[in-house]
Amino acid sequence: MTATQFSFIFIAALALTTLAKLWLARRHLGHIAAHRAAVPEAFHEKVQLGDHQKAADYTSAKTRFDMLGTLFDAALLLAFTLGGGIQFIAGLCNGWFSSPLMQGMATIVAVLVLYSLLEAPFNLYRTFVIEARFGFNKMSFTLYLLDALKGTLIGAILGLPLLFGVLWLMERMGEYWWLYVWLVWVTFNLLILFIYPSFIAPLFNKFSPLQDDAMKTRIESLLNRCGFTAQGLFVMDGSKRSSHGNAYFTGFGKTKRIVFFDTLLQRLSINEVEAVLAHELGHFKRRHVMKRIVATFALSLGFLWLLGLLMQTAWFYQGLGVSTPSTALALLLFFMILPIFSFFLHPLLSAYSRKHEFEADAYAAKQTDAADLVNALVKLYQDNAATLTPDPLYSKFYDSHPPAMARIAHLQAPHLQT
Repeated sequence: MTATQFSFIFIAALALTTLAKLWLARRHLGHIAAHRAAVPEAFHEKVQLGDHQKAADYTSAKTRFDMLGTLFDAALLLAFTLGGGIQFIAGLCNGWFSSPLMQGMATIVAVLVLYSLLEAPFNLYRTFVIEARFGFNKMSFTLYLLDALKGTLIGAILGLPLLFGVLWLMERMGEYWWLYVWLVWVTFNLLILFIYPSFIAPLFNKFSPLQDDAMKTRIESLLNRCGFTAQGLFVMDGSKRSSHGNAYFTGFGKTKRIVFFDTLLQRLSINEVEAVLAHELGHFKRRHVMKRIVATFALSLGFLWLLGLLMQTAWFYQGLGVSTPSTALALLLFFMILPIFSFFLHPLLSAYSRKHEFEADAYAAKQTDAADLVNALVKLYQDNAATLTPDPLYSKFYDSHPPAMARIAHLQAPHLQT
């Protein structure tokens, strides 16, 4: 393959992916608008028309803004690759440092920082305009900046040593460097899973032990029935940043803990909280977390192997606007263009995730009353302004959870009723 041919393939893939994203978004907007005037029949008794229309308007606003982001991202990728942006930054960094390893690190860091700065206005608009307009944002601009600063510092503390190690292995470990890098990557991710609950998450939020004795008793009884042990039950001050509600497991092994957003506990009854937790326990009992970790690690191994092949070809660099090949630039280019070439895998990944959600719902229905989980889900859809009428094809591409009507119909199936 020649550099010109690969440039053509890259441009075609970028154009196809961008157009597909815009087309899916237009379908989504049209489908939501067509169903905005009436609450779906399955939700007539549970959802008010005003809440349904708020969800439609909120989802439409986010989707329109995401369309603009899609175009911006495509233009930015072209500017960094065929536009010569990466080559220009690499030239500057090569003049600042004599060590090839430091040159590569500086180039990657500079590109990532510039990318973040250019995308910052989009994040600000999303938070302080769209989220605020619909009453979700509770974050001050000062808190936003503090979060960004903390995230940057943590990223530097954890990411720079990892990047150094990866580039060193790529240069020193010969033909099978990708296997060594993969082992380091797996170890790093497992380490993050262990330390995140106790050391990273508390830097951003306050986690307090659950104080409600009645709820704690119910939850501990459920945990015993399900054979689940956790380091503790915690309430997170999610209302500090947003009115969205959620609950999740975090950690790995003995560091596992259960976290409830304070906004969730304010909205749901004890029975409904128990049902939501039973759903999360379903993921644990069905080994979904472990399956996803294994799948992610398997994909990363395949991608690193592919990178090992591509970085040995001149057309890979030249076809993306780079005239001075290096291991660092190969790594940077590969992971910048990977989302373009892997976009059409989204339906498979989303289907796999939705299958897990159905299985977790089925488990919850066996441990608690399915009606309680239905009621909790309806409240969460209302509070988070999640549309009840997504476009089916758009949902297949993007939604990790089943659409509301499909999910609730599944919970109300006779074989799941207690």
